Amino acid sequence: MRVLILGATGGAGVLLIQEALAASHAVVIFARSPQKLPESITTNPNVTVHKGELTDEAALSKAMEGVDAVLSALGPSVSRGPLHPSGEPLAHAYSQILKIMKDRGVRRLLALGTPSITDPSDKFSLQMQAIVTAVATFARTAYKDVVAIGQTIRTEGDGLDWTIVRVPLLSGADDRTFVAGYVGDGKTTKWLTRAGFAAFVLEELSKNEWVHKAPLISLP
Repeated sequence: MRVLILGATGGAGVLLIQEALAASHAVVIFARSPQKLPESITTNPNVTVHKGELTDEAALSKAMEGVDAVLSALGPSVSRGPLHPSGEPLAHAYSQILKIMKDRGVRRLLALGTPSITDPSDKFSLQMQAIVTAVATFARTAYKDVVAIGQTIRTEGDGLDWTIVRVPLLSGADDRTFVAGYVGDGKTTKWLTRAGFAAFVLEELSKNEWVHKAPLISLP
């Protein structure tokens, strides 16, 4: 399979690339600053790198040519959360991504999200509510963009096989284990490793068990 990876230069994105390569997929990377990628990735013969901005429709469309699926680790920077720009730039980027996917005939999208994107299958969790409230209070523009991402994918993703991969608090450990469920279901927790996120995305890419759904992925 040939997959386009967005948000590739972040911690989760690099692991997503490595996981895709380990699964023998051809990887296309579209990134603003590809020089941030490890040399082991940029010199891999199964990797094609396109440099560009998400606002550049022509460049993004070119990168999506011949692609079977889009795997996205796009999301607000945790370190710059309170400084995230207003105007929901990532949600607007997703609107363009979805349009180009339809134009190119690419049906499958797996996109990073958080519990700030709610789901009808969620139940009340005091712990998760506290986390979401803290984000909404101290990183308001980032929170609004994430919520808008969920709305954009759900309303503009008609005809596409999308999955919103919601993650709680992320850690850098290399534990690849995960459970998939919903907020407050008694089995999901407030932590997930970036490696666990990448492992779920590649497993879901092959199994397609959560199409048109927004599961919460966490450590058991």
